[in-house]
Amino acid sequence: MFLPTPLVVGALASSALVVGSAVGAFWTPPEDVVAAALAFSSGALITALSFDLFREAFEAGGPWYAGVGLMAGATVFVGADLLIDRYAASQSGFALLAGVTLDGVPENTALGVAIAGGGHVHYLTLLVAIFASNLPESLNGAADMRKRNYSKRETVALWLFVAGLLTAAVAVGDVVSAGFRDETLAAVRAFAGGAVLASLAATVMPEAFDEGGPLVALATAAGFLLTFLLT
Repeated sequence: MFLPTPLVVGALASSALVVGSAVGAFWTPPEDVVAAALAFSSGALITALSFDLFREAFEAGGPWYAGVGLMAGATVFVGADLLIDRYAASQSGFALLAGVTLDGVPENTALGVAIAGGGHVHYLTLLVAIFASNLPESLNGAADMRKRNYSKRETVALWLFVAGLLTAAVAVGDVVSAGFRDETLAAVRAFAGGAVLASLAATVMPEAFDEGGPLVALATAAGFLLTFLLT
């Protein structure tokens, strides 16, 4: 049976969560490997939020819709991240799980919006960036949950649940965007870009630097270059 494009693309992006969690449930990756992967995904997401999200938001909605959406997305992410830090400090595996969900909903919704906007060129960069981001986050998060005595089955099941949520977010973005005017779509794209940018600045890039040191900057540049070539 043929599946709608948003579900297929969403499943591809979220499959990295399942793969990463399955590997992380049995193997603890070296810190420098995780750091390099996180840094690479940071560079990829910088390209995606710049070209697939914010630039198109700016061109469609102008500086006000794009600017307000960007700042709103960053503000919401920071506020939610502070709540996660406050209430889940002793459960870092679940904190990361919640953080991936928080970060993933806007970017996956934006992926659905991009699918509705045209051919595969419009969402390929964002798809690659999301996949590259999901893999190391789930790998590291699952390994951390295993250290805290969560069973392998529980670990993979929880990440599978998140993967399902984020796949659904892609479909929702595609369906809902059909009724939006250009300015509203611009705000949605910019909101997603702001949330992604805040997540990079507050969590992903600091973690990569802490675990890998200054050399991770090379991986960030490589991730930026690869996804830039796909635009």
